[in-house]
Amino acid sequence: MRIRRALALFLPLAFAASGAAAADVTVFAAASLKEALDEAVRRFDADAGHRTRVSYGASSALARQIERGAPADLFLSADVEWMDYLAARKLIDARSRIELLSNRLVLISPAGSDIEVAIRPDFPLGELLGTHRLAMADPDHVPAGRYAQSALETLGAWTGVSGRIARTENVRAALALVARRETPLGIVYRTDALAERKVRIVAEFPVSSHPRIVYPAALSASSRSPAAVQLLAFLHSKIARAIWEKHGFTVLH
Repeated sequence: MRIRRALALFLPLAFAASGAAAADVTVFAAASLKEALDEAVRRFDADAGHRTRVSYGASSALARQIERGAPADLFLSADVEWMDYLAARKLIDARSRIELLSNRLVLISPAGSDIEVAIRPDFPLGELLGTHRLAMADPDHVPAGRYAQSALETLGAWTGVSGRIARTENVRAALALVARRETPLGIVYRTDALAERKVRIVAEFPVSSHPRIVYPAALSASSRSPAAVQLLAFLHSKIARAIWEKHGFTVLH
């Protein structure tokens, strides 16, 4: 496999001074990856001598941009559906595709709040909200929102709150609403909550309540960047694993 070969070549050279000209890599990545991926990219660029640019957003929005011809070398999605969307249109290099990471879904509140609840079937989410809204990514388009809706439907809580959702363009926007105390509760990934000191995790959703959270990664079909191949290899190396796990992700590959 091309990525495995690149990994074998890259790692022994990772800490060597690079005499080659720096190459640019453009990455489109799910917003929930920001802190961890920023750290991984800094390490990769410092070791390999490349320059990497990362554009963060909702996986759906990024996939649509790639479909319209945006110049991305590498795509990291927060679910398999949007990677499948690009694959069906032959816009990714199918040989390079890997399942990279997993995550957990959590209910959050502002730091310092006294909200406590156990997440189980028919838990009183509507009562906890009172007259306020629940912050979550738009379930019609964004993976985090779809996972959240699925979990609430499974637990019998969706009907009672579906008319009181503060829908956001990506999961980080939902996180921000809770951090700014504009909503008393939100649903985000565990890694998002760990990255924001102004929120606290109230409870984790059972993994059985929603589809498995998977972050696939793949090169774009249009990429001609050897550095992008190296970066994808690096992202599932032992060095990167330590970074992902430090930020709360589960490494799958």
